[in-house]
Amino acid sequence: MKLTKGVEQAICIIVLLATQESSAPLASDEISKRLDVSPSYMKKITRKLVVQGIAMSVPGTNGGVSLAKPVEKITMLDLIEAMEGPIEMYPDSGLINRAFQDGQYAERGQNILRKVFAQGDNLLVEYFSKVTAADLLKEGFGVENLPTLNWNRETLSDVLNKEQDDKK
Repeated sequence: MKLTKGVEQAICIIVLLATQESSAPLASDEISKRLDVSPSYMKKITRKLVVQGIAMSVPGTNGGVSLAKPVEKITMLDLIEAMEGPIEMYPDSGLINRAFQDGQYAERGQNILRKVFAQGDNLLVEYFSKVTAADLLKEGFGVENLPTLNWNRETLSDVLNKEQDDKK
């Protein structure tokens, strides 16, 4: 199973939104620029995050996108399902029954495969539902409190370098 690039793009959007100052939504054009995607494509990705209840769209001149819930409550499963739909590895097109039309063995084989892949799906769902975006961000930054900045006018490097300079 290979996830589409939409999952990676959604993860990038969550990183941006999780570190964005809460007082200012992140401009859609800024997200498009950072992801190097067209504004219309970025809006499709964002729309999926909004429908899933992960992000919210803020209209207006100073509008943009912000998180709809705390980053601690956003799981990897939320992001995967927002972009890909429910986790279902096995296509179950009925090919086994068509290819092996001899009745009980084909049906038994089909049922065995359904069960095996359903168990695999359940393991993935269980694992990804336990991993939060906050866990990954804190591990990635190596900090307990996430840095915040206004991506509309500064970069993460600017903020982290300033914090290091302030500690000296």
